[in-house]
Parts: sequence; structure tokens; C-alpha cells
Amino acid sequence: MTPFPFIQSIARTAFLFPGQGSQHVGMGQELSQSYAVARHTFAEADETLGINLTDLCFQGPEEALTDTINAQPALLTAGVALLRVLQQELGQPLDQAASASNTFVAGHSMGEYTALVAAGSLAFADGLRLVRERGRLMKLAGEQSPGMMAAVLGLEESVVATICAESSAQVGIAQVANDNCPGQVVISGDKAGMEAAMAALSAAGARRVMPLAVSIAAHSPLMQPAAQALRAAIEATPITAPVVPVIGNTTAQPLTTVAAIQTELIAQLTGSVRWTASMQVALDAGVTTFVEVGPGEVLAGLIKRIDRGATRWSLNSPASVQEYIEKV
Repeated sequence: MTPFPFIQSIARTAFLFPGQGSQHVGMGQELSQSYAVARHTFAEADETLGINLTDLCFQGPEEALTDTINAQPALLTAGVALLRVLQQELGQPLDQAASASNTFVAGHSMGEYTALVAAGSLAFADGLRLVRERGRLMKLAGEQSPGMMAAVLGLEESVVATICAESSAQVGIAQVANDNCPGQVVISGDKAGMEAAMAALSAAGARRVMPLAVSIAAHSPLMQPAAQALRAAIEATPITAPVVPVIGNTTAQPLTTVAAIQTELIAQLTGSVRWTASMQVALDAGVTTFVEVGPGEVLAGLIKRIDRGATRWSLNSPASVQEYIEKV
């Protein structure tokens, strides 16, 4: 049984969890001041990891919080703290007749781990240890094989993918890392491949091609060493079948078995995050409300671009939580 039965009780809803980039100094602090269960969640993370993650989230410094080895467990902790607050406030299932068939969870990149905790597949402590190791391995892979990422605005994903493939065939590595929403694609690869692809994308009519302030080429073949090393940790971690479907990043299909989850977590380090297609799966299944649980409002913004008619929530503060609870 999922530790968050309220998720099953709210029909036609997808709960979404952000990935790296949404972290910021101060995240979770106001929530922890208002709810003891949130404070206890951050304390549990400190004890599990043996670091003062709480102070890092609340006080910074920003450079340390942004470091991938810290950002990933910080985002997981902030998301689980919010989930626990929601469970406390909403209590047991609101509507026993509601079916999990049109309730989903999904996480963007690292947020997929938070989604697995929400779905009852992964214990919070195990998730913390996994994402800490994931961050360490990604950082190491980035140091050994530096790369680039860039946002591409104004071109369809299929066009971007074709141009990246053509550039990669000529020099270096470039591929779609994130298909975030119509007209917003992120690409990733090594310096030579990315420079060739960026030039070709600009020539093809992209509205903007913006290098991102990262040195890690996430969701590209440059992360293969990290994926190989992470496999052992994933296979050694207790994972159970989800109580509600988790829409996978790379397949854009519901993950319903342990084997599918393990395969997804390994594949997503080098594969593309198919967020547009993932959200379309939820929409096609009858989802009408998307609830972003965690810092920032990035995913709610993407949903607006994918389907303007969908209801969107960003739960990242006591006020937003209370407003949502009153509407449910």
C-alpha cells in the first residue's frame, strides 16, 4: 500500500515532481516552520545521508545546493516533505470509488525517483541513497567527459532530433535530452557535436538556441559510465510494483513492474526525457488536473504549453497547500 493513499483517491489527476534546476535556497523552510511532519522529513534526510541537508536547503550556499550531488537528494526531500504534509491534511482516501486507472504520477528526470516514492515503489531512505549516488556518479562522469546542454526554442522535437543525428554523424555527440513541451527542446552532448548541432539548428530557423550553465551532458551517451555504475545500486535497492502507475521518462508509458522501473532508471541517464509524450499519455487517459509537488513552477508551466485547458497546481508553500486542500 502506498504511504500516500490520498493520491489514489483523487481521480483524473497526475502528480508531478520536478528535477534538477528547480532547487533554490530556502526551499522547504516555510513548510517546515508550519508542519512538524515536514521538519521530521528533513531531519530524516540528514540522518540517512549523514550530512546537514536541512541547512543546505534552508541557508545555502547556492553553489553547494546546486552541486548535482546535493541538489538531487534535496529535491527528493522537499518533494516527500510536501507529500507527507498533503497526506496528513487530506487523511484517508477521499473517494473510495475513485479508480487509480486515471490517476498517475510522473517525475521529470531526477523527479522520477520522487514519483516512485509517491507511488509506494521506493522507500524514502532508499531513494535518498540512490539519488545521492546518482548525483555523485553523474558529477564524476561530467568531470571525466565534459559536455554541454542547450535549450532550443521554436522547432519541433522531430526536427531537432534529425538535425542532432546529422551533426552526430559528422562530428561528436548531440541528441535530444528533454522534449519538454511543444517548441521547447533541450539537447545534450560533447562540445564538438553540440557546436555543430547548435549552428545547424539556428540555420534551420530556431527562435533561440541557448547554452545552459552546466558542464554535465545529462541524458546523453556521455552519462554511460554513470549508468553502468548506477545499475548495481538500483538492482541492490528494494523496489516494489507501484500502487499507481508511474509514467516513465524514456518510454512515455506507465511503469507497472519492478523490472520496468529498474530498466527505466538506468536508461534515463543516457536516454531522452519524453515529457510531452508522457503528459499526453495522462491526458489521453482522462487526466484533467496536474499537480506539481515540489519547488518551483516549471512543470506547471510546461503543462500550460502542452494543454492549455488542463487545471494546473504548483504546491511549494503552506499557502499553496492550503489552497489546494480547500479545492479538492
